[in-house]
Amino acid sequence: MKDLERIRQRVRALGPWFHNMNLDGVMTAPDHFLGDYPTYKWQRFKDSIPADLRGKTVLDIGCNAGFYSFEMKRRGADRVVGIDSDPDYLAQARFAAEVCGVDVEFCEMSVYDVAELHEQFDLVLFLGVFYHLRHPLLALDLLHEHVVKDLLIFQSLLRGSARVEPLADDYEFHETKIFDRPSFPRLYFIEKSYADDPTNWWFANRAGAEAMLRSAGFRVIARPEPEVFVCRRVELAGEPNAVYPARGGQRR
Repeated sequence: MKDLERIRQRVRALGPWFHNMNLDGVMTAPDHFLGDYPTYKWQRFKDSIPADLRGKTVLDIGCNAGFYSFEMKRRGADRVVGIDSDPDYLAQARFAAEVCGVDVEFCEMSVYDVAELHEQFDLVLFLGVFYHLRHPLLALDLLHEHVVKDLLIFQSLLRGSARVEPLADDYEFHETKIFDRPSFPRLYFIEKSYADDPTNWWFANRAGAEAMLRSAGFRVIARPEPEVFVCRRVELAGEPNAVYPARGGQRR
């Protein structure tokens, strides 16, 4: 039997935790302001991910304390890699993996550095990261070019309208009314802070999230809950793998 007091002491020392996990009877964040997070979120979309991941590789971007990484390993994934730019979260993840007996590779890395992995993954989790990024579309371009082989599971905090309406392929220069429609793709910029978190930079509406995913080469194939999009990687028409400068027509 594992030493529960030792686990409690380590959980306290490594806190605060954002992932509430059960480590041999010790809850890491029992008073989480969102409740039993991320378990309640996982329950809403878990059936959209293959139950059998044997033979598959998984990349968990912004893995935090490793909750989703462990779930992927429990589904039999051959290899799971979790990356995060926060060393404190990675220390929590490594300890949780030790207690749970789960074999996951953890690496301190930003989403902007995924090319350094030199590997494509069958399944990529990109959960709760997008709105914390100064350069969100660049991040999606990098994922498409370097690490997503097939499926991307994308989750982002959304604000504004949940409506999605058909858009024209082009609009003439003097068209302005389209931008007043709540369903037009939008990104709301947070200059200072939101929910006491200065790393909350952008909130898309639903149309904006879907449009950015399409623009980066990800086709939405399912939306199991309001903030989660299951996407399949598709090849982009025109110039391939153009991450920076951005794809698009020349200035006139």
